[in-house]
Amino acid sequence: MTLQNGSGPRPRRVVITGAARDFGRTLAIFFARRGDEVLLSARDVRAAQRTADEIRGLGFDKVHAFRCDLADPASVRAFADRIAEVTDHIDVLVNNGARWLPGDDLASAADEDIAATIASTVTGTVLVTKHLLPLLLKSDRPDVVNLISSAGLTGNHRTQAHAAFYAAKHGQAGLADLLSPQLRPHGVRVISLYPPDFSNPDPLGPDWDTTPRGAGDKLTAHSLVDCVMFAIDQPRDCFIRAFHFEQAG
Repeated sequence: MTLQNGSGPRPRRVVITGAARDFGRTLAIFFARRGDEVLLSARDVRAAQRTADEIRGLGFDKVHAFRCDLADPASVRAFADRIAEVTDHIDVLVNNGARWLPGDDLASAADEDIAATIASTVTGTVLVTKHLLPLLLKSDRPDVVNLISSAGLTGNHRTQAHAAFYAAKHGQAGLADLLSPQLRPHGVRVISLYPPDFSNPDPLGPDWDTTPRGAGDKLTAHSLVDCVMFAIDQPRDCFIRAFHFEQAG
């Protein structure tokens, strides 16, 4: 398995939203294995704690779990306050949390689900970034990483999601486009990834290293992790604003 300790950059303090499962969990495990301190959130704190417990089981103790409902401004503020109690700065904020909503047409989803999808994805990203920005500005290498989606790109209709999910991801993309030039004078890099649907095998399972990664294969979480790590490890004069991916098939 290729998850290894390395002698790379000095450890970072990394906040990851939506870290209880899927790609958020994958990123949390990889950052921890690099020696970084990881601060994880999920709407259900017990789910975030399970990821934290997995990381501790791997022998890495610098991990914290918090509750954060991205659709609830009060919950976001409380989350930011808890982070500030644990650390005086953060180096990387990964805006990964977002609510997935399937559906072929507008009428296929309830109003409440549509509102929650847009609130967790757009409002949540705005508020988390707003409230954690003071801690980012205290770092000498601050990065904001946004896991958006190809659904946030104009003209892309290949993701099997409800229109509200597309709208939410376009909102995230618009925020990233504005924040990048606004925050650059402060040394904050805003890095956005726009992946199509991708495979996300368990990073602790046998499929992680055996899932095909050829030119004609579906994008993997393994490659997305490599992109994130590559971007944040670049010298500070290198501002990689976005990763765009071709969709196989």
